[in-house]
Amino acid sequence: MFTSWAAFFTPEGRPLLQKAIALALEEDGPELTARALFAPDAQLHAVIRAKEATLVVGLPVIGEVLRALDAPFHWQALAPEAGAVPAMTEVARITAPAEPLLKAERVILNFITHLSGIANLTARYVRELEGTGVRLLDTRKTTPGLRWPEKYAVQAGGGCNHRINLAQMLMLKDNHIDAAGSIAAAVAALRARYAPCPPIEVECRTPGHVREALAAGVERVMMDNMEGAALAQALALVPPEVEAEVSGGVRLENIRAIALTQPRRPDFISVGRLTHSAVAADFSMTLLPA
Repeated sequence: MFTSWAAFFTPEGRPLLQKAIALALEEDGPELTARALFAPDAQLHAVIRAKEATLVVGLPVIGEVLRALDAPFHWQALAPEAGAVPAMTEVARITAPAEPLLKAERVILNFITHLSGIANLTARYVRELEGTGVRLLDTRKTTPGLRWPEKYAVQAGGGCNHRINLAQMLMLKDNHIDAAGSIAAAVAALRARYAPCPPIEVECRTPGHVREALAAGVERVMMDNMEGAALAQALALVPPEVEAEVSGGVRLENIRAIALTQPRRPDFISVGRLTHSAVAADFSMTLLPA
């Protein structure tokens, strides 16, 4: 279910978003061109357009960026957040002083084009899962510093979020299990260390690993890079009360077949390319007559 911008960026996430915006503005340095061409009190009016048919995601970043520049401004959304629009639709209008508006332009567009692209790709995967009851998850394969807005965009596209950090859910991978000696020993160590212990997920590469994880009583089992008969065998081992996730090698062309695996469907399918390979949507900002 899609969570609004204000609700998604919690007291934990909002400072990280603000740091990302501050870094993006710092990278650009001062807007010397606008400073030379416009009077200090010049006001500009601008419109943002979607230049292709797309979901529109990230419009609230307009206010976030202009507030970071400590500029007086007004902006109006002309399209619903996470809504679909046809090409050449006006999605927002902005009024602000010339220098901060032109400094903010590229930062605003970079966020909106990137987040809308993630939502578009996510929506394509979600459509492939319609009617299966399987939920689409993102991963931590996100752009450094942009995890929160990227996971927001996945929700806007109809997907669900996997853990947003390493503490929300404890995932045992090969390196952890090798260090502990076994899945059982690793699970026992986590539960001995943390009270209450966050949910535990185990990354499994064989049906044998799935049996070990289930014997240890974990909350979720991930079938990692399993295919065909091995995947079906592994999923069939997982009882309904334990969550089953499939990851690795998932593409638009095969996700529906994976979701319909019999006799036991996965509860989740996670796809890293939602965030690491989405193509940016095409938006532009142009000035309007005063």
